[in-house]
Amino acid sequence: MLYTVGRSPYHIDFKAMLSLISDIDDVLLIQNGVLLGINNNRDLVELLNTGAGIYVLKEDLDARGMFEQISDRVKVIDYAGFVSLTVKHQQNFAW
Repeated sequence: MLYTVGRSPYHIDFKAMLSLISDIDDVLLIQNGVLLGINNNRDLVELLNTGAGIYVLKEDLDARGMFEQISDRVKVIDYAGFVSLTVKHQQNFAW
């Protein structure tokens, strides 16, 4: 499943989301969800421990001036990469 996170991790039920994610899933951070990808974020560490692929949308990073703050363990993708993730996963869950 593809999980898209469009809200700040402080405005979602992060623990509930974390309980659903497995190593066959992918998580895409968009809009204010990019805050979850900040380097040394404890929530990011928990998310990485799920084994899921973690991605962040470059355009949303650029819009927030956060490109340099994102962990190197998060893969930066563009809109074409976003489309590829939606093709890969038949189901999507937005947070």
